[in-house]
Amino acid sequence: MKRRRSTPWIYRWSRTLIGTIAVIGATLTAYLTVVKLTGSSAGCPVGGADSAGGCNSVLSSPYANVFGLPLTLFGFLAYTSMSTFALAPLAINQQTQKSLRSKLENWTWLLLLVGGVAMTIFSGYLMYILAFKLQTVCPYCIASALFSLSLLTLTILGRDWEDVGQIFFIGIVVGMVTLIGTLGVYSNVGSAIASDERKPVPQVSTSPQPGEGWSIKTTSGEAEMALAEHLNQVGAKMYGAYWCPHCHEQKQLFGKEAVSKINYIECDPGGNNPQPQKCESAGVKSYPTWKINGETYRGTQSLTELAEASGYEGSTNFKYSFSGR
Repeated sequence: MKRRRSTPWIYRWSRTLIGTIAVIGATLTAYLTVVKLTGSSAGCPVGGADSAGGCNSVLSSPYANVFGLPLTLFGFLAYTSMSTFALAPLAINQQTQKSLRSKLENWTWLLLLVGGVAMTIFSGYLMYILAFKLQTVCPYCIASALFSLSLLTLTILGRDWEDVGQIFFIGIVVGMVTLIGTLGVYSNVGSAIASDERKPVPQVSTSPQPGEGWSIKTTSGEAEMALAEHLNQVGAKMYGAYWCPHCHEQKQLFGKEAVSKINYIECDPGGNNPQPQKCESAGVKSYPTWKINGETYRGTQSLTELAEASGYEGSTNFKYSFSGR
């Protein structure tokens, strides 16, 4: 009598592993979505401030939005779907509803394969953007790419596929559709012009210089100079960190000459002339944060908004627009 061959461990645990990785990915992208929507700064568990700056640089880049929504939101939906596909059949009793569970497993394996291929191709393109376009390091982005590759690998190895050709066929079709769609979505990145004909401030594409951040590339006009002087006179304060791309964008709106007149407070101990105790006393939770006439304004503010908040009545013929709006 032949001994029955035992089921490989990978077949028994693949869905649980896929579901676990997908839940971690969903948690990660949910956090980054909140950071993006609130204008906060992403904390980095590894790599220190430089890596945190890279993460924030990516989140503020034009590649971080798709159809006007944060890319991380779509990532959250993708990971949530993958966790549902992986874990849903496990909730069905195999003894009493064996037929239903078998059908659901077959369908969800196909959905996991489609999702795994699409996420891996898309993540691969984003790694290309990270390395060659943005030229920075983002641990969160790299982790998400590894999660996507792991999901695809576990999907392929996690069951006994009767038709191996099916894997290649689905992989090629889904991969091509994903790549073409991705290239189409990002084909016009950086080419949009502000509707009010103001120049959009340049996006950061490199890592910040330790302690200093990025150099200001824009020049100030009379309106920017007048607003900066007014903000200083009314006691307005801007709290930020040298590695924060949103803070850099705020400075770019003013221009090199005007930004030197702003009462800027560096919150990171590693920055030039740091004053973290003032940031803590002011209750600063995210960067940049403005304190104007007793009110708090979080996130990058347009110069028009700063003018209104501070009671500025001079020229509003500002040269640059906030690219995030």
